[in-house]
Parts: sequence; C-alpha cells; structure tokens
Amino acid sequence: MLGEQKVWEDGGRGRGATWWWKLCIFQTDYYYEYTECDSAGSRWRVAIPHNLGTCSALPTPTRGTDCSFSCAAGEFLEMSAQQCTTCAAGSYSLGSGVRFDQWDTIPAGFTSLATYMDPGPSVEESQACNSSSWTPQGVYLESSRDECTVSLVYAVHLEQQGSVSFSYQYPDNNIFFEFYVQNEQCQEMAQTDDQKWIKLTTNGEWDTHTVNLKSGTNILYWRTTGILVGGKMVKPVLLRNIQIEGVAYTSECFPCRPGWFSSAPGSSSCQPCPRNTSSNKGAASCTPCPDTQYSHEGWSQCKERPPCSEKDYFQIHTACDSEGKTKVMYRWVEPRICEENVTGAVALPPTGEREACPPCNPGYYNTDDSTCFPCPPGTHSDGTSVCEECPAGTEPVLGYEYKWWNVLPSNMKTSCFNVGNSKCDDMNGWEVAGDHIRSGAGGSDNDYLILNLHVPGFKLPTSLAGMTGTEFGRITFVFETICSADCELYFMMDVNRKSTTVVESWEGSKERQSYTHIMTRNASVSYTWAFQRTNQAQDVRRYISDVVILYSVSVTNVQDGVASACRACALLSQSSQRPGSCIPCPAGFYIDRDTNRCQECPPNTYLSGHHTYGEDACLPCGPGSKSNKEHSRCYSDCSFSHTENNRTLTFDLSSLSTVASLTIGPSFTSKGTKYLHVFNVSLCGHQGTMAAVCTDNVTDLANKDMGSDSTQFVNSVDSFICQSTIIPADGRGFRMALASQSISLCLRNDYRTVPQPQVATGSCQRGRSAVMTIRCNPEKTDRGKLTVPSACPAGTCDGCTFHFLWESGSACPRCTQDDYHQIEGACKGGAQETLSVWNEPKLCIKGISLPAKSSAPCEAIALWLKVGVGGGAFLAVLLVSLTCYFWKKNKRLEYKYSRLVMSANKECELPVADSCALAEGEEPEDDVVYSHKPSLLGKLRAIANKVERKQSTNIFYIQISIAPWSCDLLDSNKCHNVHELALYIAHSCLCTVKSHSVTYIFQSFTFQ
Repeated sequence: MLGEQKVWEDGGRGRGATWWWKLCIFQTDYYYEYTECDSAGSRWRVAIPHNLGTCSALPTPTRGTDCSFSCAAGEFLEMSAQQCTTCAAGSYSLGSGVRFDQWDTIPAGFTSLATYMDPGPSVEESQACNSSSWTPQGVYLESSRDECTVSLVYAVHLEQQGSVSFSYQYPDNNIFFEFYVQNEQCQEMAQTDDQKWIKLTTNGEWDTHTVNLKSGTNILYWRTTGILVGGKMVKPVLLRNIQIEGVAYTSECFPCRPGWFSSAPGSSSCQPCPRNTSSNKGAASCTPCPDTQYSHEGWSQCKERPPCSEKDYFQIHTACDSEGKTKVMYRWVEPRICEENVTGAVALPPTGEREACPPCNPGYYNTDDSTCFPCPPGTHSDGTSVCEECPAGTEPVLGYEYKWWNVLPSNMKTSCFNVGNSKCDDMNGWEVAGDHIRSGAGGSDNDYLILNLHVPGFKLPTSLAGMTGTEFGRITFVFETICSADCELYFMMDVNRKSTTVVESWEGSKERQSYTHIMTRNASVSYTWAFQRTNQAQDVRRYISDVVILYSVSVTNVQDGVASACRACALLSQSSQRPGSCIPCPAGFYIDRDTNRCQECPPNTYLSGHHTYGEDACLPCGPGSKSNKEHSRCYSDCSFSHTENNRTLTFDLSSLSTVASLTIGPSFTSKGTKYLHVFNVSLCGHQGTMAAVCTDNVTDLANKDMGSDSTQFVNSVDSFICQSTIIPADGRGFRMALASQSISLCLRNDYRTVPQPQVATGSCQRGRSAVMTIRCNPEKTDRGKLTVPSACPAGTCDGCTFHFLWESGSACPRCTQDDYHQIEGACKGGAQETLSVWNEPKLCIKGISLPAKSSAPCEAIALWLKVGVGGGAFLAVLLVSLTCYFWKKNKRLEYKYSRLVMSANKECELPVADSCALAEGEEPEDDVVYSHKPSLLGKLRAIANKVERKQSTNIFYIQISIAPWSCDLLDSNKCHNVHELALYIAHSCLCTVKSHSVTYIFQSFTFQ
C-alpha cells in the first residue's frame, strides 16, 4: 500500500487524528479542472482527486487556457495537454456546448419539480401532484398529462454568452407551456413574450425554440400547467435535443446512445440506426437484425417477428388502365414486421377482379386512356360527359368537388408523422378506395396520418362581385370515424403559410356527418385532415382497424377551379353595347328569375352570400332586427316591438348595447386548479358587427410575430356571446391571468323564443347556441345584472345550449296610456280635480309621461240626482193625495150608508116594489145622461163595481124617468125628493136610477 501514517497531536490534550496520505502517481487517480476566471480573464488548471481522501504528489497547478478559449464541434479539450482533440468514432462533441438527446432516464443535472401554485392548499391537495413529473420516453421527454404545474430545471454556468435551443411538440393549448431563465439570485432574466410563451405546433411536427443566454449562472425552466376543464385529457408537451452553447469548452466527448451511431471521427452528432438494425452505446456502426427479428429506426435491440394477421395488410385501388378498369390490391403495412412463413400466419390475399373505374369528378372529363383532366375555362362537366360551354346568360360555377377517389387529386397530398419525425411511405397516410378515401396504416398506432388540400385563393362569381358580405367561399366535407380506442380527427387550416391552426376536432367513433367551414377573407389556404389512432406510444400495433373515411370534399368559389355546372347571372340591358353579358349586381341586389336583371332585396332581408338567384335568396331578418343598406347582414338597434293581447309593447334596450362581461366561478378541477369562465355579451352588436371578443392571450403572446393574417384566425373569437376560460394570476403562480379555450356561442342575435343552432362542432352535433332572457325589473339599474340559472351554474347543463338572465330597468317596455289610470276627486267649491297614477306595479319606462293634474267645474248636486229627488218627491205627494182622497171618499160612503140604513128602518120604509124592471113592450123614455163627464177615478170605480155586480146572484138595471122633485108614482109622504126615491128603490133591488140626468150606481146593495 502506498502512503504513510502520521499522528497529529491536538494541542497537547492527548487526542490525535490519523491521516492517510496516498501518493497519486497515476492519472486515473485524479482529473483536471479550471479555476474560476479572474478579473484579467485568466485561470489555472488544477488536479482534483477522484476519491474524497487526501492525495499527495498531485501535479502542481499550471496556468490554463484563456477563458474565452473553445474547441470546434467534433473536438474536446484534452486537459493534460490543454489542446483540442478530435472525438473518436461512436462519440460526438459540440465543442463549446452540450446536448441532451437521450431520454431513457432524466440526465444528471436535470430536476423535475411538481408544484401546487394555488395559495393555501390543503395537505391532500398539495400531495396530489407528487406523482406528476416529466417522463423520459427514450427519444423524447414527455410532460405531465394532468393539471399540476411541473417544471423541468437545469442549471448551467456559461463562460461566455451563449444560447439554449430545444425541439418540441406543443399541439394542445389546454396546456400552458412557458420557458424562462433565472440567474443565480433566482431573479428572472428579461425576456420578451414570444421568448417566454411557446408557440403551438401542428400535430406530428416538431419546432425549435431558441433563447440567448448571458455569461454566468443560468437556471433554465421548462414549465407546463394542464387545464383539464371539461374532463378532456390533454396532449402532453414533448421535448428532445436540448442544446446549450457557451460553456467555453468540453473536456470529453459524449458517446452515442444505444440505437444511434457515428461512423466517422470528429462527429458533432450521432445518427439513428436504420430499420432492422441495432447498436449499443458508443457504437460506430449498426448491426443488422436476424431474418426472424425486426427493429424500428433508432432501436437498441431487435425483437422477434410476430405471425402475420389481418391487421398487417390493407387494400388499395389501382389506377384506371386504358380500358377504364381498376382492381383491388392488397399491401403489407410498411414497415413490415410480421412473418408469413410461420404457423398461424395469414397470407396476403390475392388481387381482386377487374372492375369498372368510377367516373371523373365534376369539372373533369374522361380521355381515351381513362385519365381525368380538368375542363377548360368557361366550360363545365358533371364528370360523365364531355365539357360544354355555359349557355348565354350563365357563368361557370368554379370550385372543387371530389366524390370519386380512384386517384388522389393533383392538389392533394398525403403523409405521415410520428413523434420521432419519421415519415411514412407514400400513400401510407391516406388511401383512395373508389367512392371514398380512408386513413392508411401508418407506421405505428400513434402516428399522425395527414391529408392536405391546397386552395390558391378564392374568386367570387361575377354576380357576387359587388356584394359586401363576409363569405368568400366555403369548404364542406362528409366523413365518418370508426374507432375502438381514443382516436381523434383534426381539421386544420394554414392561412398564407403562416401557421396551421385547428378549426375543429372529433374524438372517438362518429357517424357519417357533414361539416362546413366558411372563409371570411380571400387568402391562400391549405386545409389539413390529421388522424391519430391513439396518443399513447406503443411498440405493438393494436388499432390498425381504426379508420377515418372521407366521402366527399367540395370547395366553392376557388380561384382557377373547375366548373361542375353553370349558374344564371345578371345580364346587361338590350340597349347596351354588349347585350347578354354577365355583370355584377350591386350590393343588396338579387337576380330576377324571369328577366335575369338585378333587383333590390325587399326591406329587412339579407342575401345569403352564396346564392343570389331568385327573390328567395333574400332571407328575412329575424324578429327585432333589420338589414343594413347593402343587405349584407341583419342587425338590431336594440329596439323592437311585440304585440300581445291586442297591445303593442315597445322596448328600448340601448342601455344594454355595450359589451357586458359575466364571470362565473371560481371552479376547481380534480387537482385543485382554480379557473373561471368569463362570458362577453354584445346584445345588439354594432351595425351587425359582432362586438364581443374573447382572446386566447397565451396564443396571442406566442404568435405576436405572425402578423395580422394569423391573428384573425388564431388569437380571438368574434361573436355576440363568447366564452373564455381564465386561470387567475394567483391560480397557478403566473404573473398574469391566462385566457384559453375561447369559443363562440352566438353568431346571430334574433329576438326569438327558440334558440337558433350554430355550426355543428365535434362535441355539439347541432351546434352551440345561447338563450338570453331579458327581464323587466324597475328596481335594477339601466345596466342591470347578468346571471346564469342556478340549476346550471356554468351557464349550460349540456355544454351546447347556454342560458343567461339579464334583469334590468331598461328591459321594461315604453310606457303607454294603458300603464296609468285617473282618479277623480270630490267636487269642492264648484271645481273637481283629476289625478293620473301609474298602475302598480309599474312595469314600464320612458315613453309617455303622466298627464298633469287637471281641474274642471262641477255642481254640488248632479242633474240626475236632482231629477231623481224631484221625481221621488212627486210620487210621494201623489201617493199621499190619493190616500187622502180615497180615505175621504170612503168616509162619505160610510156616512151615506149609515143614513140609508137609518132612514129605511125609521122614516122611509117603502113598500116592496113588485118589479124593478120595465114592463113588457115598454120603451125607455130617456137615455142615461151624465150630468158631467166621469173622472178617471170614477171610471175606475165603475169598473170595480161592475166586477162586483157580475159576482152577485141577481143584478137588475132599471131605467126610470122621473120629473124633478116629483113623487107621483110614490108615496110623497115618505119620499120627499128623487134622491130618497132612488134610495128607496135601491133598497128593493140593485138599480141604476136617473134623476135630473144624474145616474146613480149602487154597488153596496144587493137584492135579498
């Protein structure tokens, strides 16, 4: 053993320590490092032992190279000689930088930290993120898929100014992805927004992000925060090839990782091994796999080939031959990994029989060799006949209409991407199949199968050239997905080659359906369909049968497109120099079917945009809205009328016209992330322009350098009602509130009782819609209060139909005469006041005002009252008079009767008369003569007496003529005058006696 033992006394206290000194005479016992650079820029090379024990005989420190010294790529600084040396085969070097591209484990120096940034969480919530981290996946590093905030941290010391660059995939804006740098005092370095916030990438594609670094200590942070609002699993961020420049030197070369190699010395990078080869760490070449084994690109070892099955092949249609025939063929999925010459393997099916080719697509014609070519300009064809010129008064309808898929159209291409950026073979992305085109096999289940359609631009037909609408064209496609796993179909577009953005996406199996997207500006566009069977990386193919089928694709108003038909156009008048030529109609005019002349749309109608032939092209505006001057759109001026129960209510909602915001929340995800839903509402818009804007500020920050072209399509949503998901500034430790997932809820603002659906989406087959209920509440202010139903605190219960309640004083109708009543006061001093009072409760505003208090002359006693009192008094006097009269009359009769009785019994007892009738043959000498005309009362008495006489047993009427004051026929001693005679006669029988032309009617006596 080398070395010697020495004992050191500790201050005479009797204690000592034993130290072993080792002679470090071999270079393997120590390594060299440079000291920190001094103010002059110089440093020293010192030897440091590998072991922690003390080493003796170390080389003495020597002056090192200048601090700015660095080696070239492919070289390293050999510290013994302090000279640059070329890296050997199987290794690489960046010279003055380091690279991390092997992710079997997290490399040394990197740390994955999961944090819960919400202030004051409970212990359970804090521990919920303990399992979240960046996960190594071999060729890349994958972020967490939950909503925890996970940071990948790496500290590096730069001797000079440098940079850091990394490749990444960031396809899902439901994850916030930021990169920032701190110094050794944990102070964040100054960065622009586009350096801090990472741009989204197209599915399957890798992008590179580079940030400059200052000399000194730099702490690098890659931080992600998932937002699982709605429960949808987010797609993770992928990192690979992290490269840091500015370390000034590297003291060794890095060996190539397994599955990679570098064949030449002095390499600055390694290359992946081709398919069916493998390599170990630090390999200079790759070893081929045995025939019974296989490997994918970059694999470190080979695997046994499984027996072939039905999942290992697919069918295609061959191109039409000269006889117009095609046939079905079968191909192995490439790269082929199965073995067909083993027990249980399935053989490739034989080629099918020849069959007739499908016709050409509309706008194309068939040649003699069964090849389809586009029709010349000005002609059209339905695909089954030759091209013909459009008749006079019509123009060709330009566009693309693909519904037969014998070959891929020339303006379409297909490809395949996976996380390793390996491209699939041609036609493996999508395959034509006669009446449809379907997704191909791809290289693995998590590949992105890409189909792209390029449209050079849009050109409105001549008849529509004068319109001022916002539709330049539309794309419509019919599709179906058949999936057994978590497949997803994306429909994307790239405007002017700026950035590809996702327009809509569909998850899982979907029935056959149609989707339409409208282009609102004239630009060059590339439409892309991307299909992924699963986002989980797997070595074994399990979902090869999961497919997407595209039946038809049509694009309207395509510049330099083909024509499938002709459409009527507006014609010049016969008096013009070129009669019959097509002309553009002015804005707001349609083409009359009978005359082919331009006619203005009726009031309060608008042109649909893609159809102007016939008056039915002018669509009526919804209730409460009217059209603008150009008839390009309908809008509401926040006033409308409604008739109910024969009463017209007029509303003025101008106080609600400005954009209002409603914040709902906070809500929390399963991991405790706090988020808010913010709704922006523009009740009336601005002359039909949708004024509610919801902005994705993360996308906006990351795409500031993209210009206005992409901003219109990516960063914001314009609508009458839109929604954004907001992460508060304190919700995840961000220094600003983040907005994401902006969606439109309402594209038309009709006053209807039933919500009108919008364009269908992946999650809402009938589209999203919003119902705004405006309630009159005079107790509220003019702006009122905007709320959502308590049963659906997020504003919606199904995610598709949203309900809002806006209570406001402005929501009340204008006041009319039916909203008040009048109260009349008492008549005082000959005057009466009338007061107008609102009906309670008052449910109206503005409109007419209450009439002022009025006064009118009046009488103390009304005329009708006077007439009534006078009439009543007259009747009372009349009744009293009649009562007195009859009472007096009755007394008189009683008096006469009593005298008659007394006279008959005493003084005037007359002999009984033989007869009270006339003798036979006698004639009355005189008629009955009334001394005076009987009164009304007398007539009434006569009638009454007559009735009583009819009720007597014997009634006799005698008529006698007696001279005045004569008693010749009677006993004059007993009857002094005719009156007594009459009484006497009446005593014997009931008679009528005339005396002095006076008729006496006796009713009180009857013959006994």
